[in-house]
This record gives sequence, C-alpha cells and structure tokens, in this order.
Amino acid sequence: MGYRRLAKKPVILWALVAVVARLPIAMAPLGLVFLARDRPGGYSLGATLAAAYVVGEVLGALLIGTLPVSRGKPGLALGLGTGAVAFGALALVSSAPDPVLVALAVLAGGGPAASPGGMRAMLTRLVDEDAVASALSAESTLTQAIWAIAPGLSVSLALWAGAEVPLALAAAAMAVAAVTLPLLPGPAGAALPAKAPVKTRGHGRQLLSAWPIYLTSAASMALLSAAELILTPLLEFRHLQTGWAGVLLTVFSGASAVGAFVYGLRKWPGAVRTQSLVLLVGMSACVALIAVVPGLIAISIVLVVGGLCQAAVAVTRNLSLREALPEEAHTGGYSVMYAVQGVGYTLTATLTALALASFTPVTALIGAAALTLLLTVASALAELRRAPASSMPAVPGVEEC
Repeated sequence: MGYRRLAKKPVILWALVAVVARLPIAMAPLGLVFLARDRPGGYSLGATLAAAYVVGEVLGALLIGTLPVSRGKPGLALGLGTGAVAFGALALVSSAPDPVLVALAVLAGGGPAASPGGMRAMLTRLVDEDAVASALSAESTLTQAIWAIAPGLSVSLALWAGAEVPLALAAAAMAVAAVTLPLLPGPAGAALPAKAPVKTRGHGRQLLSAWPIYLTSAASMALLSAAELILTPLLEFRHLQTGWAGVLLTVFSGASAVGAFVYGLRKWPGAVRTQSLVLLVGMSACVALIAVVPGLIAISIVLVVGGLCQAAVAVTRNLSLREALPEEAHTGGYSVMYAVQGVGYTLTATLTALALASFTPVTALIGAAALTLLLTVASALAELRRAPASSMPAVPGVEEC
C-alpha cells in the first residue's frame, strides 16, 4: 500500500540518478544569470542565456525526445553527457564572446532534454502496474524538492565560491548521471516487452493524438508562470512588503511537494483525466483568489491550497498521458509534454510583461486564471468528443465495473 511498494533497490538507485540528472536542470537558469552578471550586458545577457537554455530544452525535447532511439539508456546517457560537456564549457570559457555562450546554453538545454521523459518512462517500468501512481507521485515530490533547493544553491555558490561554480557543479552532476544511468537495472534498450515491438510508422501521429493532455499541461505551466511573475508586483500594488514574495513562493513549492506525496498515499476515485481537469480548475480559482484576498496570511493559505492542487495536476497529467499512448510512445509523449510546458511558461512570461505594462497586477492575475479556465474547457470538450466520460480509464488500482 502507498509507498511501501517502492522501497526496493532498483527504484532507490533510479532516484539517486534522477537527483544528479535533474539538479543541473534546476540550477541552470540562475547559474546562467550569475555567470553573466559581471560581464558587459550583465543581467540582460544573463536573461538572454537563460532564455537560450529554455529554447534548447524545447527544441531538444521535440527533436530528440520524440525519436525512438531516445527511449534507450545509451541515448539518454549520450544526451546527459552532451549536457555535461556544454555546462563544463560554459564554466571554463565564461569570458567567450556572447554568441558562443548563447550556443553553449542552447546545447546545455537541448542535449539532456530527453532525460526527464525517458527516466519517467523508465521508472514506470521498474514498478508493478498498481504502484505506478505512487511512483509518479514520488517522482513529482522529488522534483519539487530539487527545484526548491537548486535556486538557493546556485545563488550561494555564485556569491561565495565564484560565478562559474554553479555551472561547474552542474557539469559534474550531469556527468555522473551520464555514467551511472546505463548501470541502472533493466534492459539497456527501450525496455519494452518482447510482444510489443517498436513501431516507427505513425509515431508522430500517436504523439499528436494526446494533444488535449498537452493543452492542460501548457495551461498549468502558464498559470504557474503568471503566479510567480505577478506575485511581486501584486504585493507592491497592495502596499505589502515585496520581500515576502520569495517566502510565499517557497511555501507554494513546499505545498506542491506535500501534495504530490499525499496523492501517492492512496487511490483516488474517478478517472485521472477528470481529476486533472477538476484540480486545474481549483488551481485557477486559487490564483484568482490571490489577487483579491486580504493580507499575507490569506495569500499564504490560498497558495498552500494552490500548491496542493498543482502537484496533483502534475501527477494526474502524467498518468493521463501514460493511459492515452501505447507504451512505445511514452518517452516521446513525456518529452512533448516537457516541451509544451516550456513553451507555455515562456509565452506566458512574455504576455505577463505586456499585461503588467497596461493593467494592474490584480487584473493581470485574474486574466491569467481566466485564460487557464478557457484552455481547460477546450481540453475537456476535446476529451468528450474523443470518448465518452464513462469509457475513460480509472486510476490504476481503483475497481471498475
């Protein structure tokens, strides 16, 4: 029951490799900003490098993560090794011309972009079918913890040890992941059952068939982006200390980690796609409430509820995608969803900047929540057209009639 089924050697080894593989990804944005801080261009160049890194992630996830070869351990290890080389080069040649740094940032983001989806698919094959929901919840909890720690680690290393140190650590960690990933238990290739041969024809059509799930993924990340970017100007607009923004976002991340953990403790009623849509509506309501509730305590409470919803949305989204696609397309599907998340976050960041130039933070935040609700409704309507709600598969482990 719960997480006891995950307490076995292959899963623990997978978790250790996942930490060293994902820590560099979480450290990269702030690491790149501090790398460029003392160069001509300063923070502007840093923001450009961070944007280039995200572009590399999106392109890598779409172009590399959807290839059949990316399913296997050798392909994932090669991508991680490429990322390690790019991070190391950034740390060693930090005084190189700007175009060189931009190219290296793209490579650092693109090389390992297939690894999050590939390792997620690998994890689901290491556990029994009725433990998949718990495994994905544990993965989400681990990811939230990494993202809670990594930004502070990047800033501390950059300020106290040197601007290049965060990226040097990222290179070392990713190199360790590249070497150890092929040693994980399980087949070295695609890890598919012999009775399910890999099909290359129609692979792209299979991946695109899950577009309603990708849409909810983009909606979730768009909402998260708006909340993170608008929170500081919202506090200032409401005459609250802006320094609380970091604390509030930490509260949100902590609640997300707790939410992912709690979701995996038991089986929940209903189909996972229905759960995802309902939770996304709840998350939208929380973001809208942030704009209007009075005081820091009320905002904190709403952020806690929103964080709990956000974590469960992430887990149910992964479960939904796993049900919607055949096993040989799981890695590609997770990679497409990873790319869509990057696009959703980046586009929302751009729209947020434009909205804040013309509207108050309250209006911008409510507008972001309304946009998310529209995307959620569009996804729900698409699901209803594709299959009746009664035919949707239930959460693994829940009894069906």
